[in-house]
Amino acid sequence: METTVEKKPTYEELFFQNQKLKTENDLLKSLIFGEKRERFIPEQQDNQLSLLVEQQPTDPAPKEQISYTRRKPQKKQKKHPIRQPIPDHIPRHDIVIEPDEDVSDMKKIGEEVTEELEIEPPKLYVNRYIRPKYARPKDEGVVIASLPSRPIEKGIAGPGLIAHTLISKYVDHLPLYRQIQQHKRQGVVIADSTINGWKQAGYELIVPLVHRLRDQVLNSSYLMVDETPIRVLDPRIKGKTHRGYYWVYYDPLCRQVFFDYQKGRSRDGPKRHLINFTGFLQTDGYKAYDDFASREEITLVGCMAHARRYFFEAQKSDPDRAEWMLLQLQRLYRIERDARDNQLSFDRRHEVRKEHAVPIMKEIKTWLDENVYAVLPQSAIGKAFHYMLNQWPRLENYLLDGRVEIDNNLVENAIRPIALGRKNYLFAGSHNGAEQAAAIYTMVANAKLQQVEPFAYLRDVLKRISDHPHKDIDQLLPKNWKYFYTNLSVNSLNRKV
Repeated sequence: METTVEKKPTYEELFFQNQKLKTENDLLKSLIFGEKRERFIPEQQDNQLSLLVEQQPTDPAPKEQISYTRRKPQKKQKKHPIRQPIPDHIPRHDIVIEPDEDVSDMKKIGEEVTEELEIEPPKLYVNRYIRPKYARPKDEGVVIASLPSRPIEKGIAGPGLIAHTLISKYVDHLPLYRQIQQHKRQGVVIADSTINGWKQAGYELIVPLVHRLRDQVLNSSYLMVDETPIRVLDPRIKGKTHRGYYWVYYDPLCRQVFFDYQKGRSRDGPKRHLINFTGFLQTDGYKAYDDFASREEITLVGCMAHARRYFFEAQKSDPDRAEWMLLQLQRLYRIERDARDNQLSFDRRHEVRKEHAVPIMKEIKTWLDENVYAVLPQSAIGKAFHYMLNQWPRLENYLLDGRVEIDNNLVENAIRPIALGRKNYLFAGSHNGAEQAAAIYTMVANAKLQQVEPFAYLRDVLKRISDHPHKDIDQLLPKNWKYFYTNLSVNSLNRKV
């Protein structure tokens, strides 16, 4: 009877498997215990001057020995943190403390002011709308004032309480059941269905604004797109949650963002929203975006930060090659930093890139082509080579226009609140709830991008929107609201429900 002898792995196969496991182990350790930011500090930091000024090599000058006298440097004292002044818009309550001694016959020559920052937790209070009723003469009827429009007709929640509920969950990441506990400590018992009804009502009121923001964002000529997962309860799946996705569309030119919930990560969502899009589309290397490469009116732009991440993770397995690439990318990012610090126009940034970044990109491409066959394809450094070479045409497209960024970190920054929220409320209660969350994230994220305090903005919008003319709906968008409604008191920044 013949027996099949299993083929033993070769030394090279075992060595590669060992290196792969070591790399994965080091990566997992760094994710659990290590620093989260991907900071790279080269051992030798040469050429620290701005890359906007080209350094010309010079011939070595003749040397001579000199001597001089200098003052001995004093021991460097430890810097103490400086207390920042309390902003002027914070309300002041003056408390005058007179001396115990009788000062009636004394002359006041000044005063000393000591400021103490205090807080009063949010308190529930009741607005009582009292409408006197008057009888017309000769039994001609009764006169009574009309109630102002309210977010929830015949409901007990005012615009401030609804705004507080939404901001607490989607900005401060406080789940609804914890908000119920907060209200209970003040002696007010609120049912789950009631507070969910407030959230639902707030969502329904802002839907027209969300649709308007969607249209404005998708009509931009330059978009960054990214996606992030969210767990969703689905009654059809017992014991498990559904994995849905928030797709985020960010317009860097107008600083506006739109969140869209989709049940999956397929290309259907972006394909539907970007059906009429024309311009630069910046994404990571996810294959769902490949379909847009065939459209002549769209120029796909890659993300250098994603390419850099692969080399950053390969430092331990192949330090020489990884650090060479990180140094070159550091040179590219220094050009971007200098352009930003000098507040260069888009046209000027384009010229600077052509002069300084294009040669570096050519040098990187030559090096990649020369070294790609010297690394194992499945190793960490091999994956870094593979990703960058596959994405190369898109990575260098940022050089085509000064408006385009070198990476899509701006859209990732917009996604960050979702990642924080997931750690607190864990999942969305339904697909409908996830859609509502996307709409609310759209509003509060745009408020932050326009440097508008989210609570003051949302409370005022919920108060106005029922009576606001639809033709003037753009006035209520965050970028316009602060200009049209500047008569708001600075006290509106205080969160008093």
